[in-house]
Amino acid sequence: MKILLTNDDGIAAPGIVAMHKALTADPLGEVFAVAPLTVQSATSHGITFHTPLMVTETTINGDGCFAVDGRPADCTKLALTNIWGDKYGHGSRPDLVISGMNAGANCGINVLYSGTVAAAIEAAFLGVPAIAVSLHLDKGNPDFDAGARAARRTIDALLAGGLPEQHEIISINIPATEYLCESTEIVIAPMNTHALVDQYEKRTSPGGKHYYWSSAYGLDFRGTDDGTDVHELFERRITVTPLSFDLTNHKRMGFWKERIGGA
Repeated sequence: MKILLTNDDGIAAPGIVAMHKALTADPLGEVFAVAPLTVQSATSHGITFHTPLMVTETTINGDGCFAVDGRPADCTKLALTNIWGDKYGHGSRPDLVISGMNAGANCGINVLYSGTVAAAIEAAFLGVPAIAVSLHLDKGNPDFDAGARAARRTIDALLAGGLPEQHEIISINIPATEYLCESTEIVIAPMNTHALVDQYEKRTSPGGKHYYWSSAYGLDFRGTDDGTDVHELFERRITVTPLSFDLTNHKRMGFWKERIGGA
């Protein structure tokens, strides 16, 4: 199996280094990384049109890889359309894309803001199954290697019966590593859909102009439903959430057809 590894924290981030190590120890497959040159957290599904995507050859754990001066979705697009074919042969594609491991949970509606998840969604758009991996950061210093080993255990369980479907996305959230152990439970959970509690601190610049600085805690939600990814993650379980990029509200299609007099 050939795996494209990417992330949104940047090519040198400890999460992707640990994830690469976990995937290549007792190797799950051949791993090739194409990731952003710099931190691109919370860039969601932004892509680059009006500036060039500069590419630099570098290494992760001694293996060759590429850093792209762009966003996470750019990395997936460029890898699947150009870089992968240049390395493995024209028309070839990875069997799986893994995005992460992100420094910070991507649960609840944060999946809509997440560059980590966006990189995985872009792969699924293009027909390659993808897994996004994120690590909850709590009060202690994160052990990225431990988090990546837990992610590998989860990925192995998910792939035991074969690869996900071609356009499928799976989001994994790993609890804060101070609570992790070999027996940490893996659960399938839907995303929590309550809004975040937004807070902004009003400040004044030296020139007298007002500006606002976000002071919110990114995992403070207006509500948390039992059994959702947020609830289960805070219960220190590994959460697995199947995602879809079809945002159509199918339940309301009939209502709006009737509203405009359609068939």
